[in-house]
Amino acid sequence: MSGPVLLPVPDGTTRVYTPRTDVPSSVPSVPSVPSVPPVPSVRQEDAPLSSRTVFAAAHVVADPFADSTPDGPAALDWDATLAFRRHLWAQGLGVAEAMDTAQRGMGLDWNGAAELIRRSAAEAKAVGGLLACGAGTDDLTGAEHPLTAVRAAYERQLQTVEESGAQAILMASRALAAAARGPEDYEEVYGHLLRQAARPVILHWLGPMFDPALEGYWGSADLDAATETFLRVIAAHPGKVDGVKVSLLDAGREVALRRRLPEGVRCYTGDDFHYPELIEGDEEGFSHALLGVFDPLAPLAADAVRRLDTEDRTAFRAALDPTVPLARHLFRAPTRYYKTGVVLLAWLAGHQDHFTMVGGLQSARSLPHLARAYELADAVGLFPDPGLAASRMRSLLALQGVPQ
Repeated sequence: MSGPVLLPVPDGTTRVYTPRTDVPSSVPSVPSVPSVPPVPSVRQEDAPLSSRTVFAAAHVVADPFADSTPDGPAALDWDATLAFRRHLWAQGLGVAEAMDTAQRGMGLDWNGAAELIRRSAAEAKAVGGLLACGAGTDDLTGAEHPLTAVRAAYERQLQTVEESGAQAILMASRALAAAARGPEDYEEVYGHLLRQAARPVILHWLGPMFDPALEGYWGSADLDAATETFLRVIAAHPGKVDGVKVSLLDAGREVALRRRLPEGVRCYTGDDFHYPELIEGDEEGFSHALLGVFDPLAPLAADAVRRLDTEDRTAFRAALDPTVPLARHLFRAPTRYYKTGVVLLAWLAGHQDHFTMVGGLQSARSLPHLARAYELADAVGLFPDPGLAASRMRSLLALQGVPQ
């Protein structure tokens, strides 16, 4: 069915939206789902980007036929999950695995994350793709744990990541936030991990807008004080920190932190609101990227950064700035539910054949929110097949009682 789509709006009414029919050249076609394409090598024209290191934090594809429950172990469609990672590598992007975008701590437990890390590492080796994986403490369950247990959990997960051959991302820990009594506890735990890491790691500072349990991370709710602790950890372990991922949604604070990092330590922006200006940078430096929003935006993001590779800043901003309204919509408060919009767009774009999420999280956003996400994504030419996206959106809306 072609033609307009009737979209619901928050006031309880509907309005007509006419989908676009053209597809930008930067958006590649998607192999049919559920068939899985053969494992490709990264093509020369899609080799890793040269001016910036860019990771997309990738979502996981749930198995819609599994007899699972929201509080049970995650059941994944491994073929579709790994095919999506090959899609990201084919754009020239790196994959940040088993992160917040993969519903880590929101449906994906450590056992599932460990299997995901091992499988993705094997795929990365097969295609020559860049991969970094999250190591945290989410194998700890139940009541508050002592610092020794927190440190041991980090060690187990760090070992799993390093044994897979991937670079480690030391994720922010709910257990550490609960157990730490001040900055010195963070310095002790992270110092211990950095001393034993086999290769330089990425440190991840995830703000409470993404996870309320991380309030006061680095030992203080005062972000200035927390920043000083963060910088002390990095400075005390030269050569052990490849970079830092900053997810505070505060561009000014990220720039100020970026300018204070020791030489050789990269800043990977995790700011899904201000990424074009942060990646472009200024006369004093720039940010690399490790972004959840680059999961749905992968083709557009890669095309934009390639323009930056040729030092065409104007073309870079012209390509990436129009995507910001979509990003801000997906990550609007409560920000932690942005994954729902990410998976919706993957389904609409043809990367998976259903809109089912681990833990039933497809219900975490309202129908008007999802409708607006579709409209904004279609407006920037995100969908390889606009007709397919419109058809799937109509089916979702009709199922929810919006006549088409």
